[in-house]
Amino acid sequence: MMTRALFVASLVASFSALAQGKPLEDRKAITYNEIERGFFFGVSGGFWGTINPPAGTGSAQYFSPGQAALLEIGYDIGERVSPALFFLATSNRMGADYTGLVRDMAGGAVRSGDYGAIAPGIGARIRIVGLNDSQEVTRTWFYARAGAAFMLYQPTTLINTPDVLIFAGPGLEYFTRLRHFSIGLDANFNFMALTQSVGFSVLPFVRYAGF
Repeated sequence: MMTRALFVASLVASFSALAQGKPLEDRKAITYNEIERGFFFGVSGGFWGTINPPAGTGSAQYFSPGQAALLEIGYDIGERVSPALFFLATSNRMGADYTGLVRDMAGGAVRSGDYGAIAPGIGARIRIVGLNDSQEVTRTWFYARAGAAFMLYQPTTLINTPDVLIFAGPGLEYFTRLRHFSIGLDANFNFMALTQSVGFSVLPFVRYAGF
């Protein structure tokens, strides 16, 4: 009985010595990026103006205010370059004296009034100047944006020719403290190459990155 008790006591002492000899490791703290980057999804919408809408003989032509909405998905290459695919939809207000490009066999207008367009395309933001916040995190960026798209007008009874949209302009982006979200503003000069129409747009946006 005494021998068994001594054996148990020696085992307990051995395990205690091992436990004391091995230092306890602190649990590693979980760290987060101040700004998440990578794949991103963005939505924007705002003003879309065309200075000289596509117009044929006999059609009035004047500045057309309108609206635009854009969806984009892309990838951040580092903190400065963000290429993306996008889908743009626009709508322009015109009066009854605007008859577009389409004419019937007698040369008369087929339709008049408002028009719109849809345009899938590709673009990129190139961030140029960044400003740090009080914690030395670069949250505010001034950037240049450029891209191109294939544009289809609607209704086709008003404008029946496709177009190529080329755009470029400055922008401002702020990366919020919500890590994944940024907000900003695109201001672009727009050139519709085939119809030789020009215009400009101002599109606020919100973006979610790091999914």
